[in-house]
Amino acid sequence: MGGSESPDRTPERDDRTGRAAAAQRMQNKDRWVDLQIQEAMKRGDFDNLPGAGKPIEGLGAQHDPDWWLKKLVEREKISVLPPALQLRKDDAELDERLDRHTAESEVRRILEEFNARVMKARYTPVDGPPLVTMTRDVDAEVDAWRERRLRRRRAAEAARAAAPRPPAKRAPRRRWFGRGRS
Repeated sequence: MGGSESPDRTPERDDRTGRAAAAQRMQNKDRWVDLQIQEAMKRGDFDNLPGAGKPIEGLGAQHDPDWWLKKLVEREKISVLPPALQLRKDDAELDERLDRHTAESEVRRILEEFNARVMKARYTPVDGPPLVTMTRDVDAEVDAWRERRLRRRRAAEAARAAAPRPPAKRAPRRRWFGRGRS
């Protein structure tokens, strides 16, 4: 042997003791978790939770093991579409999304991100429907955004002009006997 290793300490023995220690920690972790739950119950941490005393939704006559995942997707409005379909959907909603912004720099950033996602999807092999979404010309889209914004502004001004105005308040009339006296 090389001289620096002790005879009762070998890599095999270290590995066995390491696995045994890890197994012991796992057993103790179970106990520790159980103790934490018991203490929380004693403190009342689980009292008055939303849904307490109510049956768990999704456990009907036919049990669906993914009921909680479906509820999460529904509650959080998570979209789980193939990339090609997600890009089609995003393309259809892009003008509306752009119209919510007032700064041209923000509109350009959104368009450039969209184009980058289209290009990435174009060069990434995917299963599912083909990618038919095209990139957008940033300058042309910014011009269209400006035009839509101008039309909305003119429509709002026209609506304000066409709205009936309340009668103007007249200045109170001065009585003849109050004039000129000091």
